[in-house]
Amino acid sequence: MLTLGLAPVASASAEAATPTPAATAAPAKAAPKPTIVLVHGAWADASSWSGEVDRLQRDGYVVRAIDNPLRGLSSDSQEVKDFLSTLKGPIVLVGHSYGGAVITNAAAGNPNVKALVYVDAAAPDVGETNGQLSGKTSALSANPATLFDSAPYAGAPSGAVQYYLKENIFLHNFAPDLPARTAQELWATQRPAAMAAFDTPSAAAAWKTIPSWYVIGMSDQIITPQSELFMAHRAHSHILEVPGGSHLTLMSHPVAVTNQILAAARSVH
Repeated sequence: MLTLGLAPVASASAEAATPTPAATAAPAKAAPKPTIVLVHGAWADASSWSGEVDRLQRDGYVVRAIDNPLRGLSSDSQEVKDFLSTLKGPIVLVGHSYGGAVITNAAAGNPNVKALVYVDAAAPDVGETNGQLSGKTSALSANPATLFDSAPYAGAPSGAVQYYLKENIFLHNFAPDLPARTAQELWATQRPAAMAAFDTPSAAAAWKTIPSWYVIGMSDQIITPQSELFMAHRAHSHILEVPGGSHLTLMSHPVAVTNQILAAARSVH
């Protein structure tokens, strides 16, 4: 399943060899470190980034792992876009899974977003839906009745429901490379996602103008590696493949994921 003029030569005279204080150039001011904003995906929450947050903070970055409502691509993207508008300076925007579709839209038109990082994520083009990009052999291609438990939610459009992953799908397809007990706890505490998160066409494709990095778990059963490689090559992303990584490499391989985020961040300053 479903990883971018020479300075003038000084005179050799003795007089020029000892510049006066007035002639001494001021040291170049270092560019500010970007703020790193992390956007989680479906059936997860901001705590899924805890391994990355710890190291990024220790490396001196301001990090914000924010809430993704999981109610629909248009409204979720607008919520993230509104949050980004409150930040000053350069931003590295990171999305996991469905969060990749969200950052693809939220970054559009914001000149402060200097890099995008996709982690086992969808990176749709304009008009594509998140659901179309899972890949032909994705576990999500099965009968929905075997994949999800559904429930209504307040304020939903008529007939709309939200979906929880069934336990066996979560344990064996979503998080197979995590300890069983950890996977069970994550299943129990999962955030449901509305169908509008998966069937709403993307209104933007920020990866066309913003440099991107990709992390691909090579054993991902939710968004297939083949689909992610297609999207990563299409976006001319810097690709990191994680052998054996599931759809939750951000939790099972946080060092690899953090290294890719840092590569994006260091390209900015």
